[in-house]
Amino acid sequence: MAVGTLDRAASLNRWRHRALIEKALIGFGFLALALVLPPWPGAVFVSLAILAFTFFGARVPLRLWLATAALPMGFLAIGALMLVIEVGADGVTLAPGGVTRAAELAARAMAATFCLMFLAMTTPMADLFGGLRRLRVPSELVDLALLTYRFVFLIADEATAMTAAQRARLGHSSRRRWLRSTAMVIANLLPRALARARRMETGLAARGWQGEMRVLSPRVPACGRMLALVLAALVAVGLAGGLL
Repeated sequence: MAVGTLDRAASLNRWRHRALIEKALIGFGFLALALVLPPWPGAVFVSLAILAFTFFGARVPLRLWLATAALPMGFLAIGALMLVIEVGADGVTLAPGGVTRAAELAARAMAATFCLMFLAMTTPMADLFGGLRRLRVPSELVDLALLTYRFVFLIADEATAMTAAQRARLGHSSRRRWLRSTAMVIANLLPRALARARRMETGLAARGWQGEMRVLSPRVPACGRMLALVLAALVAVGLAGGLL
């Protein structure tokens, strides 16, 4: 899943122009419930609620969502598998209570991941940085986050250019060549990305950068009905997840 594709989706989705406080309340509110409620049934209810806001509210395309969720779900599956399997003197066996612990971990982690994905796919980073400034977060931290975010795009651009050059030279024509080409990309990516970062720093200095980066983030007023709906959903999920 390309970073640029995700950022473009966040700028074009149905809730692009909704107030930041509304989307933050949904994302972070359900994230807090995912952390404090028991995995069953609390985390399951959180997942269902946040998916409803994602697909029926913001109308995020299912294919885009699945492509974004593939990588974190893969890491989650590997982590859960480590709880199920136990390696001992008798070889590889099922760990006592491992299935239960793995299921609880998967339920809670999936709910938390879905909440963060909702924010990432409905809120452009410029809006998030603008919200951090309005919350009086130190400008040094906001600028560091903004530069880190930009640096991710630099690395992605370098990796894409290097991969395209290798394909043009038949570097992916066989599995052996593909492995060798991938290893070369990994080995050369960091030096080239650092060189790009130095050029970006030089460019900022040439433009008179004073240590603070500004982004355009229009302030949209919150809708009272929407806030009431979100709060009602949070209370309902909290009561259902904690009492059942």
